[in-house]
Amino acid sequence: MTDLAGLLPPAVVIVVAGIFGTLIGSFLNVVIWRVPRGMSVVSPPSACPRCERPIAWYDNIPVLSYLALRGRCRHCGEPISARYPAVELATGLAFAGVVAGAYAGGYPAILLPLLAYWAALSIALTMIDLDHQKLPNVLTLPAYLVTAGLLVVASVVTAEYGRLLVAAVGLIALGGFYLVLAFGYRGGMGFGDVKLSGSLGMLLGWLGWAQLAVGGFSAFLVGGVVGVILMIAQKAGRKTRIPFGPFMLIGAWIGVFAGPAIADSYLALTGLA
Repeated sequence: MTDLAGLLPPAVVIVVAGIFGTLIGSFLNVVIWRVPRGMSVVSPPSACPRCERPIAWYDNIPVLSYLALRGRCRHCGEPISARYPAVELATGLAFAGVVAGAYAGGYPAILLPLLAYWAALSIALTMIDLDHQKLPNVLTLPAYLVTAGLLVVASVVTAEYGRLLVAAVGLIALGGFYLVLAFGYRGGMGFGDVKLSGSLGMLLGWLGWAQLAVGGFSAFLVGGVVGVILMIAQKAGRKTRIPFGPFMLIGAWIGVFAGPAIADSYLALTGLA
């Protein structure tokens, strides 16, 4: 990401991204709670569920307010779930990680808004899928427009228009594959997974063939490993339905930041390089 390196030190950009990420994480807590319940994320303002007093801005500072309040409502002492600061901190770390990974991977700075968007979306979808075993349309469908729009901008800025063709291939290939699984494997993929797959395919395809192949395959590898661990621990059986969205997102991020290295290692190991 040499186009940012000459403006600000990487460490500064990473720290700023992390702080900004915690602010986004505070909003994600609202999204994670309200969206699956069909509630507005704008109104009413956040309030204590017990005393119903609105949460003041100084009690809504990511992570710090939770620590200052010792995990309790200022007015009635109702315990505040540790999940809220955990999501805020995770989002901050995710944003910092995205920037650090972009530097390491040599991605252009113009991709940062899209990668940050997907970092936030990944956390929201993962939590919702784990809680409710669904990926809401209100989150998955706009991802197509956002991803396509920002990829077009990135192609114009970098003058790499051919990447848009590979992005389209990724959309069709990954989306089509999940659609076949949804129809061909009863009780397997849900249509929420299908709707998520196409936009992930666009992102991975624009980044490269290695990212697309590794990102797509890694979802099933990670899902399989976790499934085996859960069965060994007797936390799940062969017929237990496990949300697959988180594995799709983890696999995609593996593809984004480790795809080329994994693909090169595989080709060298098999003698195909």
